[in-house]
Amino acid sequence: MIISKKHKGKSLIVALIMSLLFTNVYAQDPIKIMLYGDSLMAGYGLSQKENLSSELTRSFKENEPTIKFINASISGNTSKNGLSRVEWSLGDNPSIVILCLGANDMLRGLDPSLTSNNLDLIINKFINNNSVVVLAGMKSPESMGAKYQLEFDSIYPELSKKYDLILMPFLLEGIALEKEMLLADYKHPNSNGIKVMANNLRPYILDAIEQLK
Repeated sequence: MIISKKHKGKSLIVALIMSLLFTNVYAQDPIKIMLYGDSLMAGYGLSQKENLSSELTRSFKENEPTIKFINASISGNTSKNGLSRVEWSLGDNPSIVILCLGANDMLRGLDPSLTSNNLDLIINKFINNNSVVVLAGMKSPESMGAKYQLEFDSIYPELSKKYDLILMPFLLEGIALEKEMLLADYKHPNSNGIKVMANNLRPYILDAIEQLK
């Protein structure tokens, strides 16, 4: 069959248009990953370009399909605060949620059973919205007492087991108690600590993306 130059030109134009259309579809419909927590993920004391959302965006910039990170973390939030605003956050319809709340509950010495119940309700709402939940755990210091420490630390693995969630055992792994990774308050990660946090989160995020397929 002989194909004229005119038809070849038309075919190339059609192919180009189809390629652009498919590219635009993916560009407009990225995987939305929501960071749902408190100051540890919000970027307390850091500039916008240094926070966790920005660091993860840089880390996954070559990913296909594209990923959009939504910083829905608010400094000072307890698990109760997180529960009170979850319905509003569902409006972003995230495909994946990285949930880490409870640190402020612990610092206030709140009953771990209340924290667990609030997190349980938050997880339920995201799961019912068809989001894959990555639960990032926190740990209580020994100064809170052995009983409190045991009850609080068990919240995250127990909820993870109950809902078969992806569990990151400790959000501050390699950061907590490391002065070079913390701000002057020795509580919040500095820009170096955020880089470690983002790197630690990466395999859990990749696992969550696999669950979307």
